[in-house]
Amino acid sequence: MLSAMKKILLPAIAVLTLSACEDPWNRQGVGFTGIDGEPRTVSEVKGAVAFTPPATNVPAELAQLPTVQVQTDQAEFDKIAGVAIDNGGRTADTAVQLVGSSTDLFLSTVNVNGTLFGVVRTANNSTKVDNSVGAAFGRETERFTGCLAAGDVYRKGNSSRSSGFAVPLNCS
Repeated sequence: MLSAMKKILLPAIAVLTLSACEDPWNRQGVGFTGIDGEPRTVSEVKGAVAFTPPATNVPAELAQLPTVQVQTDQAEFDKIAGVAIDNGGRTADTAVQLVGSSTDLFLSTVNVNGTLFGVVRTANNSTKVDNSVGAAFGRETERFTGCLAAGDVYRKGNSSRSSGFAVPLNCS
């Protein structure tokens, strides 16, 4: 009788001990999807079903670029923001190129008289974008720069289209 109980209890104790290591309601597999158990994979071939494009980290790319340092005699904050927009980066060496709109936009940081600005601008002043771009930049400042917005978004242009936008940053 004792040997029969050992044969039943030892495997039962082992199963209970091992099952205590995992949540019994978690039925998620490990690295497998689909009915046939094919291992999950990614593809580097564009157009393939499992293609994943390389991820970009805009704040990290921006942090690698030098901040443009500018001094001006302007005293009004909107004029200082205009100086920041004028001096914002226009090339891949001085700014992070933002892709996704019909016009190439460049994101850079500019320090004017000790105030740090995040600047989004077009390649030249003659190219204009809708002012909704500036509003979106203001809402997503932290996502793009890694810093909090420390004020309103300033623009350079007319009432419907602008060539650049600047927002003061709080990176502390």
